[in-house]
Formats: sequence, structure tokens, C-alpha cells
Amino acid sequence: MTPPQADGPGRRGRLPLRLRRDPVPWERQRPTWREARPALIAGALKHALSRPSGNWYVIGASRRITPGRSFGRTVRGTEVVAWRDASGRLRAGPGACPHLGAPLRDSPVRCGTLVCHWHGLALNGEPFAGWEPYPAHDDGVLAWVRLDEVGGETPLERPVVPERPVPSTAVDAVYEGFGTCEPEDVVANRLDPWHGAWFHPYSFVDLTVLDVPGGDAGDGRDGFAVDVSFKVAGRVVVPVRAVFTAPEPRTVVMHITEGEGRGSVVESHATPLGADASGRPRTAVVEAVVAASDRRGFAVARAAAPLLRPLMRASAGRLWRDDLAYAERRWELRSSGRFPG
Repeated sequence: MTPPQADGPGRRGRLPLRLRRDPVPWERQRPTWREARPALIAGALKHALSRPSGNWYVIGASRRITPGRSFGRTVRGTEVVAWRDASGRLRAGPGACPHLGAPLRDSPVRCGTLVCHWHGLALNGEPFAGWEPYPAHDDGVLAWVRLDEVGGETPLERPVVPERPVPSTAVDAVYEGFGTCEPEDVVANRLDPWHGAWFHPYSFVDLTVLDVPGGDAGDGRDGFAVDVSFKVAGRVVVPVRAVFTAPEPRTVVMHITEGEGRGSVVESHATPLGADASGRPRTAVVEAVVAASDRRGFAVARAAAPLLRPLMRASAGRLWRDDLAYAERRWELRSSGRFPG
């Protein structure tokens, strides 16, 4: 039985909210397990993993790297330190001081120069005493670093950043979470849109996958096209159409193509950190939500962005609490040889 739908995403009224007609209880919604074919998800994952990243890794939100402070992250076991120089430019390099190996992530920045807190060695972002900087990129929302020895691919001059709304017309927020899994487990979760209304009933209802990679409907192109309603409260929802694509091996992007917030994107980036004390892989999920709307009232939302960002992060965190459990379960099954297929 096909669940009753709210007004479709293409029907734009004065308000983005819709009232669901005859909502179906969670246990009576249409099962999606037949459509969520393991071979289809595995094929989409394989295609994503085959795409070039140019050795670029997301290390965090741009706004987390502030003048006067260093920022540290480990990527596939490689310590990385990042900071801003006197002009505000993002700098990055090995996280160990070339003098005696002090952790530079704990060192202050003075006038754009990173000063080791052990003996005062100063690094301005240029090569020094065997310390070689890493290429870094700030796209205005996320900070990236290029690690050629770690990635092993042909380097790209810039990371593969998906198209986003014009910054002056959008509100962005970045969530970070951590899980015991590998990046492919995070990406596989995002390339399974069928689990949305079943696994996240508090956020999504009336989900229908319209097209899949290689499908004949054409809407999905190289990804999954989905009609879904975001749950607001009770029977009140916001219906949209979204397309999920994987532009590089550690990123899945959801583009809102119809309905409220058309042009908005949600970028889910998976950065491998390295092994924990038990030898299990750890992965950071860095998710950027870049929301836009052509409604006149959205200017108020932009003005209130500092107040909205914690709410946006909390909403993403609720979803990722479950999705990281999903990814961790997938890794556990794969690592023990019990994963189906």
C-alpha cells in the first residue's frame, strides 16, 4: 500500500508547511527492503569510491579555525595542525614540531605565526628544518588539507567542492561526530535513502525513491532522487524533492531540487582518523548544512544565523546518533565476515 502523501514538493504556496492527509502509523508504512537491494547500494558505493579526491580531506568547520589559536586533527594516523596567518589565510602542516616533536595542536598563534609551546620554535607556514607545509583550502564553510602521501592519488589543485547557494543568501552550520567505522560505512549509509522514514521517523515521513543511479526516470542522474517530507510537528510537514550524489569517495551530498529550500545542500564528509587503542578504525563525520530560500522572510533567518546554528547542529546530531550506529554496525559485520552479500 502506498502511503498517503502530503501536497507534492512542486506545489508552492504562501507557506512551506503542509498538513498530511490520513497519516500512516510507522509500522503500517510501505516496506522498502525489496527496493533497497544490497547489490544496488554496493554498486553506488563502488562508483563513489572510484572517484578521485585529489588527496583532499575535510578537517573541520572553517569557523572553528580562528585567529590566534591552532587546530589539530589526525587523518589516517597523520597528525595535522592548522591555523590562520596574519592575513587570515588557512595554513596547515605536520602536527609534530620539527625540533623535539611537541604537539603543535596545543601551541598558540601570535600575529599569524604558530609558536611551539615547548621551546618557542616559530612556524609561519613556510618550510623550516624539515617541516613541510600541507596544501590547505578554505571554501568558506569547511577547511580542507591535502595529504598526498596518505591519499596516494594524483593530486588535485582544489578539493571537489559541490555547488552551494551563494553565501550571502544562505545560512550554514557544521556538525561533527565520531564513530568506530571506516569512511565507506558512512558513505554506504548515505547511499541508502530507503532507510530514512523507517530509521528516522522523528524527522522523515512519506519517503519515496523516484530514481536510482542508472535508472530510467532520469531525475536521479548519477544519484538517488527522493520525494520526502521533513516532519515539523504532528501532521505538519515540509515536502521536498532531494537528490543524493557522491562527488568523491568520502562525500555524499543531498541537493534540494524542488520544494522549500530549493538549492540548499547537506554535505556529509567522512574523514578517516586512524585506529583506536584496540586497533579499530575511527572516522569523523563532518556535515555541512547550507540552507537557502527565496522567501523574503529568510533574511530574518540569515540575521539570526548565530542563534540558528546550534539548533541546526542539534538536528543533524540527532540523525547522526542513529546513522553512526548504523555505520558502526556495518563495519562490525564487515570486519567479522558476517555482512550479507
